[in-house]
Amino acid sequence: MNTLLSIETRNAVLLKMAKLLDEERKTIIEINKTDLEAYKGDDISMFDRLKVDDSKVDEMIAASKHLASQDDPVGVERFSFKHDNGMQVYNKTASFGTVLIIYESRPDVTVEAAGIAFKSGNKILLKGGKESLKSNLKIVELWHQALKEEKASTDWVEYLQFNRTETQAFLENPTQKVDLIVPRGGERLIAFVKQHATCPVIVSGRGNNFVFVEKDADVDLALKVIINAKTAKISACNALDKVLIDKNISNKPEFITTLISKLKEFDVEILGEDSLSKYKGVEKIQSNDIWYEEFLDYKIVIGEIESTEDAIAMINTYSGGHSASIITTNEAKAKTFMENIDTAAVYHNASTRFTDGGQLGLGGELAISTDKLHQRGPIGLQHLVTNKWYIHGNGQIR
Repeated sequence: MNTLLSIETRNAVLLKMAKLLDEERKTIIEINKTDLEAYKGDDISMFDRLKVDDSKVDEMIAASKHLASQDDPVGVERFSFKHDNGMQVYNKTASFGTVLIIYESRPDVTVEAAGIAFKSGNKILLKGGKESLKSNLKIVELWHQALKEEKASTDWVEYLQFNRTETQAFLENPTQKVDLIVPRGGERLIAFVKQHATCPVIVSGRGNNFVFVEKDADVDLALKVIINAKTAKISACNALDKVLIDKNISNKPEFITTLISKLKEFDVEILGEDSLSKYKGVEKIQSNDIWYEEFLDYKIVIGEIESTEDAIAMINTYSGGHSASIITTNEAKAKTFMENIDTAAVYHNASTRFTDGGQLGLGGELAISTDKLHQRGPIGLQHLVTNKWYIHGNGQIR
């Protein structure tokens, strides 16, 4: 077992990592090009996540520096109590031990997610996808260099070059201690990990996010939010897939026609239920099952709804439990919506694209959990800890 590294060493490794990423920037981008050229799939969101350019390297550097500047999440006192018998009792945060991160296509996870887990005092096991192997191995090489230069064991970050069969075998019967698994990727990957894992899994679930345009909505604001949430980054799990429009909104035909034309400017495929498929540019949905789907593509479904209560019921039935937004000037309706929607993040008059650790003040994120235990929504540095009881006595017996 690795002895917990001092916070000074952990921070020094992260700052060294930022420096090495900058120095090796050209090499990382060149190596990533070979991964991009070798990718033969037709998943545009996978390709988007795989690509490393200057701005992506800048983000990795910023994440490492920011993590180094944050307080130590380990050993934070959460509760203290003086027992009648004189014992002093404390409850403090503690690292998990070893965190396995299984992810697809995103070389930046090798820096950001690993960095959060490392800063939280954990040993990191990384299992990336074959499509980003060369990029990942280069970044792990930099981790090892940073660790060596700060006199820390390279065991703190380990890359597992496993195929699917080997990964399954490791999940079912790990050859080393694993305390927590974080899958970062599509629904198939998450289902695979949950099926085979023998230790706790943090589920970074699907998006399938909804925007409800309530009858008292500011329509210009609604259009701005919908276009941003749908088109700004289609590969993100916080992107928008479904729009519900209040049947009683004023100037409804004009609003719907404007929405369609604005979405068409971005080549978004628009699907709609019966009442909306009569509009030019909207294709009729074939089955209600489509309301469950996460698209990660230039594709959206629009529907009409009778009331805020019906919108809440529909979102709670079909969404992925990630994010939902209400557009309205009616504060009471917004409050009802936000209190009753069962998603990790709820918005009033804002885009779902802000469900992100960096945007919500956490500095970065390991994952966005759609589970309710042990943490929901973006998992930042302060959430990647468990806790431990410290009891000091002088001979007390019970």
